[in-house]
Amino acid sequence: MVDKDVVRRGYDAVAETYAAERSEGGTEMDVLEAVLESLSDSPTVLDVGCGQGMPVLRRVSDAGSAVGTDFSREQLALAAANAPAAAFVQGDMVTLPFSDGVFDAVIAFHSLIHIPLNDHRAVLDEFARVLRPGGRVLLSEAPGEWTGENPDWLETGVEMQWDMAGAAATRTQLREAGFAVVDERESTETLVDDEHWLYLAGRLEEPVETENE
Repeated sequence: MVDKDVVRRGYDAVAETYAAERSEGGTEMDVLEAVLESLSDSPTVLDVGCGQGMPVLRRVSDAGSAVGTDFSREQLALAAANAPAAAFVQGDMVTLPFSDGVFDAVIAFHSLIHIPLNDHRAVLDEFARVLRPGGRVLLSEAPGEWTGENPDWLETGVEMQWDMAGAAATRTQLREAGFAVVDERESTETLVDDEHWLYLAGRLEEPVETENE
């Protein structure tokens, strides 16, 4: 199981190296554009696990009001330079430090995969909590469940850990958290063993009122 302190220390230690390795385009930007186009003008968007702020948070900043959150101070320092128009809050996605219903969309690229599997559903519940009705969520996930670690991530001598629930489990948990899955795309970039990242987009459905309410 992932130790979040190991993940946080890892991202602090490799901040500059990870920033240099981060892709500037590809499928994730295509699906991001599709979500941004589905929103109203000047939306308020939260980038969860924003990392160094490129390219996602900077693009979101161009579209409206952007907020980046991460639990790595070093990543947030880079993000503040790369996306100066955004606001930043250090925090844990299991208990997001935001009020209910304040965002139009939540983006979580390559961040849920660093959370212990037992907490994935709690994270998706948090995404639903901070979204307005009809709000959008967009996240990345591996095709299948996989848990692992790398003691020499990016050839830096720094340890990194992952807990990936897989697409099937994540689809189910999204629905249980109140989202309708409205789009799903496979990346053009290889993850491992010829597998590819999957990008899942969901819309928060409004609660159905009953006659007794």
